[in-house]
Amino acid sequence: MNSYEKKALYDLKNWEKNMLKKPSFANRISKGLQTKANSFIPDKVHVVITEAIKNMIKAVLVGSKFTTKSPMINASLEEREILVMKKLNFYRKTATLSGAGTGAGGIIIGLADFPVLLSIKIKFLFDTASLYGFNVKDYKERLYILHVFLLAFSSDEKRIEIYEILKKWNDYSKNLPKDSSFFDWRSFQQEYRDYIDLAKMLQLVPWIGALVGAYANYQLMEKLGKTAMNAYRLRVFKKKVTS
Repeated sequence: MNSYEKKALYDLKNWEKNMLKKPSFANRISKGLQTKANSFIPDKVHVVITEAIKNMIKAVLVGSKFTTKSPMINASLEEREILVMKKLNFYRKTATLSGAGTGAGGIIIGLADFPVLLSIKIKFLFDTASLYGFNVKDYKERLYILHVFLLAFSSDEKRIEIYEILKKWNDYSKNLPKDSSFFDWRSFQQEYRDYIDLAKMLQLVPWIGALVGAYANYQLMEKLGKTAMNAYRLRVFKKKVTS
């Protein structure tokens, strides 16, 4: 193991400790309030939102599958992560500009940032998976991407659950059905929506919307980048141990 890999492993171990931290009191209160608020929303509304997000993400997943390059092979971890950081910088700038532009445009245009940002995040995850050497044409790899996404944007309780799945992905994926129809889209959309609600609502406020939109999108991409890198390091280092 070279010096770069030792540093990456050290960072991974610290990240894992954070993933396993018990939910804070404030987080439990916040999640409880959000869950209570969601309970007042009619099931029909949840179904509509769930279907909208599911169809939106499925469309991005299909498109990204065909626009993502083949898995990168015969490269060191450092070479891969240099390219991942370049991708993150590009998508982060794109997301920041989108947040600033839509945030300055008022409520209607501000709402348009939601699908744009979602597309940027998913495309970044596809590119990241490929750079780490994983084939996104395999539907199980696309499910891994959705779990990484959920890990980045979920409550503390859900975060621990998803982390444990990713940590044991090889065993977990062996028992997956042949398609992704079982995926819990309702839980997915609620976790994501709850996570970004405040930032996105503030983005719609006149005058401050552009600033909030730019900052929120930057931070969301930063969080996703760190989560994605460590989620794939989990698999890279596990592969080294078992090979």
